[in-house]
Amino acid sequence: MRIRAKALLLSAALGACSSVQQVAEPPALDGTAWVLSGLPGRTMLAGQPPTLQFQAGRAMGSDGCNRYTAPYDSKGGTLEVSAGAMTRMACPEDRMQQADAFMAALMAAKRYRVGSGKLELLGADGGVLATLSKQVRELAGTSWKATAINNGKGGVVGVASGSTVSLAFGTDGKASGSAGCNNFTAGYAAEGSNLRFDPAAVTLKMCAEAVVMEQEAAFLKALESVATARVEEDRLELRTADGALAAMLVRAGSE
Repeated sequence: MRIRAKALLLSAALGACSSVQQVAEPPALDGTAWVLSGLPGRTMLAGQPPTLQFQAGRAMGSDGCNRYTAPYDSKGGTLEVSAGAMTRMACPEDRMQQADAFMAALMAAKRYRVGSGKLELLGADGGVLATLSKQVRELAGTSWKATAINNGKGGVVGVASGSTVSLAFGTDGKASGSAGCNNFTAGYAAEGSNLRFDPAAVTLKMCAEAVVMEQEAAFLKALESVATARVEEDRLELRTADGALAAMLVRAGSE
């Protein structure tokens, strides 16, 4: 009887242990991208929200005014963002205050939590420092307007005044738009951050402005050189295999 009682007690103890649920670690951050949706005690400003992307050991994005990049370390739900580099452009005071608050939250984060398409940055005491929403980065079905183009001469220049260079990604693997004078279509293949364009088929209209025709040739050549794409809220960066900027675009309608 004593042996049987001990066996029953042992069985009950094991059952109690098995009923304790282990807290799952949050998913890894590398390869994810987010848009700020909330800062405790602050009302979010409309337009140009701060963004955060984790890629190959670096946290990068825009604070809503300036661009930043910094090394980060994450293991088992912990997060540590170290000091990095940032541009120094001036913005309206309210936007600068929001940018400062976001960067302070990012640098103070010690842990993170992911769930329901949200990323929460947590302080040392477990309090929420910032909340971000998952950023949609798919290209299919999106439309863009170029703001800067690699001129093929070692520089990136703004779009010529009075001209429009557009790029739309169809859901059928075809891209199309206006190169500034002529319309074009080209097949494209996108997988993750990788992007490739086939040589474009272009209409043959001649435009009077030489600068527009030169810009058109540079844009079409730039498309053929594209190897990667990065969507960051309303911005699209197209880059070559060696990391050079091929073109910078903004989402159509966001200007």
